[in-house]
Amino acid sequence: MSLPSDQLIQIAYIAAIALFILALKWLSSPATARHGVLAGEVGAVLAVAATLTESGVIEYRWIAVALAVGAAIGVPLGLVHMTAVPQRTALSHAFGALAAALVGGAEYYARLPHLTRFEMGEISLEVIIGSLTLTGSLIAAGKLQEILPQRPITYRGQNLVSLLVLVAAVAVAVALVIRPEQTRLFPVMVMVALLFGALLVTPIGGADMPTVISLLNSYTGLSAALLGFVLNSKVLVVAGALDGSSGFILSVIMCKAMNRSFSNVMFGAFGQVQAAAPGTKEERTVRSASAEEAAAILASANTVIIAPGYGMAVA
Repeated sequence: MSLPSDQLIQIAYIAAIALFILALKWLSSPATARHGVLAGEVGAVLAVAATLTESGVIEYRWIAVALAVGAAIGVPLGLVHMTAVPQRTALSHAFGALAAALVGGAEYYARLPHLTRFEMGEISLEVIIGSLTLTGSLIAAGKLQEILPQRPITYRGQNLVSLLVLVAAVAVAVALVIRPEQTRLFPVMVMVALLFGALLVTPIGGADMPTVISLLNSYTGLSAALLGFVLNSKVLVVAGALDGSSGFILSVIMCKAMNRSFSNVMFGAFGQVQAAAPGTKEERTVRSASAEEAAAILASANTVIIAPGYGMAVA
């Protein structure tokens, strides 16, 4: 007895969710990392295939065009050198955030005038997070690619300005929740959120971008999870939640490893060059040494600590 197509689609979604969870589990160990990558790929294929076979999809022509364009952009991005993977990852986050924001905007205009306040709240939150992640990821990629200055770009009162911009975006979102029919406010909310994303990442130095990218990955996952609520897609909710939570945990771990405060990461206030206090400058004698002398000094040291990614310290 064959199962109805709807049940097969739900089974495919459940299998995809299970594979996503297994992928995260296996990726936590180098010994099983290849299995994790394969599980994630198979899960993604199952989720996409199940979505394309749903009854709500009635036109495949534009989907085929979108797949072709996405493949034309994605394949070259996947063939970059290993040293360019961080900025490539930032671009992937930007594309994901852009997709989430565009779908959220499309849902807003398509559901009017029958949009409830709860649905408007979901769409507003999802679009704000997707928009700020878009510009933040683009700036992160630009810094890593050295298209933009890698040094922290700071100014007096920057945290206050960023906070006010975020408050403005939330205020516009609240106004839309109260009166969803005020369509002129929706583009304003998007533009303010885009501005906040730029203000969030610009003050951060290029050396700290890996932590920022991990945090932006969390934002992208959160935006995807919220989009899943908007579209009533369980697999999107689970996949976005997994992405958001794993990115958040990774950001915390990286902050601890780099001796950074996570609260500073959240507000884009780390990576700045702090000015030394007057009168606290420590003077030391500096002398030149040959390579042989330096090797002898290292050999006579009591302890040599090598931290991956952070260099070498002699105690």
